[in-house]
Amino acid sequence: MNDADVVIVGGGPVGLTLANILGLQDVRTLVVDERDSLIDYPRGVGLDDEALRTFQAIGLVDKVLPHTVPNQILRFFDRNRRLLAEMAPPDARFGWPKRNGFVQPMVDAELLAGLDRFDHVQVAWGSRMEACAETEGGVTVRLSGDENPVTARYLVGCDGGRSATRRLMGVSFEGTTSATRWLVVDVANDPLGHPNSEVGADPERPYASISIAHGIRRFEFMIHADESDEQVEEPAFIERMLGRFVPDPQRVDVIRHRVYTHHSRIAGAFRAGRMFLAGDAAHLMPVWQGQGYNSGIRDAANLGWKLASVIKGQAGDALLDTYDVERRKHARAMIDLSTMVGRVISPTNRRVAALRDRVIRGASVVPTLKRYVLEMRFKPMPRYEQGAVHHDHAPTPTSPTGTLFIQPRVDTREQAGVLLDDVLGTGFAVLCWNNNPRALLGEQIFNRWKALGARFVAARPVTQLHWTGHDDPDVVIVGDRTGAVKAWFDAHTESVLFLRPDRCIAGACIAQRAPETSEALFAVLHVTQRGGNEPDGNLHNGSGAVLHVAQSTVESSGTVAGTP
Repeated sequence: MNDADVVIVGGGPVGLTLANILGLQDVRTLVVDERDSLIDYPRGVGLDDEALRTFQAIGLVDKVLPHTVPNQILRFFDRNRRLLAEMAPPDARFGWPKRNGFVQPMVDAELLAGLDRFDHVQVAWGSRMEACAETEGGVTVRLSGDENPVTARYLVGCDGGRSATRRLMGVSFEGTTSATRWLVVDVANDPLGHPNSEVGADPERPYASISIAHGIRRFEFMIHADESDEQVEEPAFIERMLGRFVPDPQRVDVIRHRVYTHHSRIAGAFRAGRMFLAGDAAHLMPVWQGQGYNSGIRDAANLGWKLASVIKGQAGDALLDTYDVERRKHARAMIDLSTMVGRVISPTNRRVAALRDRVIRGASVVPTLKRYVLEMRFKPMPRYEQGAVHHDHAPTPTSPTGTLFIQPRVDTREQAGVLLDDVLGTGFAVLCWNNNPRALLGEQIFNRWKALGARFVAARPVTQLHWTGHDDPDVVIVGDRTGAVKAWFDAHTESVLFLRPDRCIAGACIAQRAPETSEALFAVLHVTQRGGNEPDGNLHNGSGAVLHVAQSTVESSGTVAGTP
């Protein structure tokens, strides 16, 4: 494929997820990777509910779930193996458990296999990006072993912490690299066998023991300053570390081991012209919250629908600026949280560790603080105050706009117990409580949303599900099976929601304000509409209306910095 809409550099989980999102939107996509195949050993070990929701959106969650351990409990212990804290979040407001162990190579393989569904998506292994130049209408990419360059409209670097794309963009990679090293050991035929995970805040040697699926367990051990990399990679050292947990460490089936350090870094820009960064190429964070993998999947979910909207002629190029605006703040918050947790876990001074333990135990006797930790309420959730969202008023902590909408199970007239996203579809959606969206929006604005491919949903108490009054062929009726939808609307004054493809609430209002909120959203989404004949590439709806693309020139710059 020497002519594509999007070239993705890097065939890891972020690049493959993005390729699946674009593939579902009929975007011609080429994934290139200098490796010969997928990495076949575990790296990330934790999936969150948002990542599983994205895999649901690309139609692969049923393939992924067999490689997960749902509702995984994480326990923190002191040096005497007394419990300090426990994380076992009970709710699944986004449709999936908040904590899931998983085998990354197997999940990545499902993401790769998912691309077989699309004739317009190709993967080129053993292809290294040698150079990339931006042209007036796109980018030209030179690959190793290919005399003919690839031309594309956009390029996305998902090529890891040492990203070649980031260097070509001239973007800095600001932050720190920890001086502390860790030894990670992955073993098969889990010698412990229990389903959960633990972190030992032991000042003698902090450690982690993490259950993954399919009988795999990960151990991690802090390396002291006087221990060399060569020393810790010797079999005798590894056996001594494992001997703290198993009676016969010589019988442990080691898959692999390696030494690594923790990075807390973020790129100076996620966009430079027609080039973008996602995943580890855009941000690196310590492992303590298991958010490196999940943050990359969030990047793909945020950028994917925006690229597709621009390429399909539904929106102007300026929509792509909102990717950096929205993702940077949340990625930074995750980096800061992961760094802070690492500092809490890692003290090797016994007095400092003892003081920490007393503080944590004191907090655990306060019910609200205990729930705060147990339910992982400290985890930063996406909340967009700017970007592809519209706030009727100044953003407040209670405003639903810019947050992810819940995903309970609902009933339709054809099915019972369906996850809400499966009803909403993969594009935009207008969701109303106890109203017909067409009647609220008016015919003209209704058709503008329809031209964008939006799905219209009217949520009702389940008692009203089969009442056929006010039926509309373009509106899906859902019954609030569990009461979760009504409970959400009980807590908010807004009764009309405009949902983006990534299930972020782009705008929310009371019923009477639906037309005005729609107009404001068309502006922040950089979409306009007019009648008449338009050149090929614009999106036509069934009534002959057409979306007109408002193009703008975007320039970004950054400074060059070395990578860790």
